Amino acid sequence: MTTSTRLADPWPAPRATAPVSAVVSLPGSKSQTNRALVLAALADGPSVVRRPLVSRDTSLMLAALRGLGTHVEARRSKWLVTPGPLSGPAQVDCGLAGTVMRFLPPVAGLAGGAVDFTGDPHMRLRPVGEVLDALRTLGVDVEGAGLPFTVHGTGHVRGGTVVVDASASSQFVSALLLAAPRFDEGVDVRHDGKPVPSLPHIEMTVGMLREHGVEVDDSDANRWAVSPGPIRAVDRTIEPDLSNAAPFLALAAVSGGEVTVRDWPRTTTQAGDALREILSRMGCDVSYTDDGLVVRGNGRLQGVDLDLHDVGELTPAIASLCALADSPSRLSGIGHIRGHETDRLSALARELGGLGADVTEHADGLSFRPAPLHGGVFHTYADHRMAHAGVIVGAAVDDVLVEDVATTSKTFPDFADFWAGLL
Repeated sequence: MTTSTRLADPWPAPRATAPVSAVVSLPGSKSQTNRALVLAALADGPSVVRRPLVSRDTSLMLAALRGLGTHVEARRSKWLVTPGPLSGPAQVDCGLAGTVMRFLPPVAGLAGGAVDFTGDPHMRLRPVGEVLDALRTLGVDVEGAGLPFTVHGTGHVRGGTVVVDASASSQFVSALLLAAPRFDEGVDVRHDGKPVPSLPHIEMTVGMLREHGVEVDDSDANRWAVSPGPIRAVDRTIEPDLSNAAPFLALAAVSGGEVTVRDWPRTTTQAGDALREILSRMGCDVSYTDDGLVVRGNGRLQGVDLDLHDVGELTPAIASLCALADSPSRLSGIGHIRGHETDRLSALARELGGLGADVTEHADGLSFRPAPLHGGVFHTYADHRMAHAGVIVGAAVDDVLVEDVATTSKTFPDFADFWAGLL
């Protein structure tokens, strides 16, 4: 029986009635897992991906790459990836996975035949046109301006210089860079527009390409040039998903307890690493131990003024903490998260406000003033990060009911059972 069928909906979020003390091992990073799978499928030989995330998003990536000709022997703790000739016709179900919808069209251009892209209804609202237009500039035949669309691959992509506006998503850049070594001329991607959000994700892409022996020049701002050449097969161990640490570390903050996240890397390109500084500024004690990262709460939360432009995915969890803080907060630089799984700014303002929060929605963020919160239904809009926000508030406020908590399976299977076990 799956989590989604056995959980009540809406789900009564468990309340932390005492300081929580817990040690948590997180699933692998979705961002690293799906990048690693694409690079392994395009590599010059077999490779192993160890400790991958097993979730809906990564399962969709696996299924898509298999459909294009990659052989993957998936075990729970490691996946054996053997590249094969990329070919169509094929169908790619993107579900709600932005990485699948954006990373795989350039790969499909390298396949011989038509590759049809479909997905969940809400995915039709998420932007992908910049990637498709860029591929057309690079010589790929693409039918359609958004989901559903078809890439008519010919087995090779010319490549060259392309200008994109990546102000809506850093994934537009990463999508072109990942497959670029296999393009005849590589690729020279130049961003023209408002600042690119979530730059750590592009840094992750560049770092992983270099680990595969690919030459990448990112010395100029808003420009990334990838040279053509082989992608060396590399065995890789996936880091824990640090963004998924947000609700657990927040639990220490709201309960005045202590939570340790095992195996927190000392150096990483993951956006979730910013949680260390953010929680410290909100009044928590944050430190490394031999076991991992430890966050200790003191029973109160201080408001913060934060520009989250580069780490927008953390906004729902941080917003829930701001709603519980005893002084005002302002979160800015995050207008781009209106184009994530849902319009997260409007959704957070609506749902936190519905529980009593004094929250104001701005074009690029949210502001909060202290106010008493109460119970009620917290809607998630099929967005796993919204569910995280709901359970954080529920840990501090009686009678919070989280609608469709099972949407957390996108990046953390059985999250609700695991969360309830901590409380």
